[in-house]
Amino acid sequence: MLEADAAAGGPAFVDALVEAGFDRGAMQVTSDTTTLGEPADSIQFSVRIGDRCLVGQYGPAAGGYRSAEQPGLGTGGCLVGATVPVG
Repeated sequence: MLEADAAAGGPAFVDALVEAGFDRGAMQVTSDTTTLGEPADSIQFSVRIGDRCLVGQYGPAAGGYRSAEQPGLGTGGCLVGATVPVG
């Protein structure tokens, strides 16, 4: 995906994860834009799998693409802070 579109945003990551077999309903993603309407320096996305989370980050501020497996949050999600609806 990144080879085809280096400027990929949150929806592209969600779609790629769904194509790979992950449950869209278990995902969270941050906004592609800042509160001022500027492009975000990076986006974060996650998939909750049982009590664990696959958490990823992409963008220049992240140094490219990074991912890690982490424990899930007690809230039932994976990301702390504001996220956008996953459609």
